[in-house]
Amino acid sequence: MSIIIKSEREIAAMRKASRVVATVLEILKTKVRPDMKTRELDVIATEEMTRLGAKPSFKGYRGFPASVCVSINDEIVHGIPGERVVKDGDIVSLDLGAVFDGFQGDAAITVVLGNASQQAKELVAATRGALDAGIDAARPGNKLGDISAAIQHHAESLGYSVVREYTGHGIGRNMHEAPQIPNFGFPGEGPVIKKGMTLALEPMLNIGDWRTRLGADKWVVLTSDGSLSAHFEHTIAITDGVPEVLTAL
Repeated sequence: MSIIIKSEREIAAMRKASRVVATVLEILKTKVRPDMKTRELDVIATEEMTRLGAKPSFKGYRGFPASVCVSINDEIVHGIPGERVVKDGDIVSLDLGAVFDGFQGDAAITVVLGNASQQAKELVAATRGALDAGIDAARPGNKLGDISAAIQHHAESLGYSVVREYTGHGIGRNMHEAPQIPNFGFPGEGPVIKKGMTLALEPMLNIGDWRTRLGADKWVVLTSDGSLSAHFEHTIAITDGVPEVLTAL
């Protein structure tokens, strides 16, 4: 496993790409509403990234046809925007990547719409908390397994399962770099976390079973049992102390 340590100049470039991602996600969060088609979110994401001087990193990646992933309710990740209409009470996960000056930023949020159930709201809050737990464990001298274990412990202590087939990852000039960062694991295992690593942490939590299935379009990933799922992600840079969250406004 060859983990790339970034220079201050490279991290500065990643800040720019990550700020674009954070800005556009905040716009999408305010725009998503019941009765809109998911393709409208893709139009907004593309226009806003272009306005900010960035390119969408997802569009065309391994053939993905859109700038943003829109995944609803039991859809975990990689939902393709299209004619589906968002409904009151849905939870909508928005995953976005941008390239600016050759460097990448990547983040995701899950938005609760209207009269969603208390169960859905609690799932979303727990998933955000799992991401925070993972970030807090991302300190120099710790191991990557400490991040994974922190995410898993937070999720399972609240009664949720963590998706195992899809993981966090290194990020930089490429959207996916070493290392993979599972959302489950054991503390004290894996490579040592070092200053200059740039990582995308992205817990995906399910109300039911952790297992998944692939949708008919061969892109969207759904919970195997039809239960609700939520997804949060930040791109972070490892510093001498508390990690810097690059995709936070």
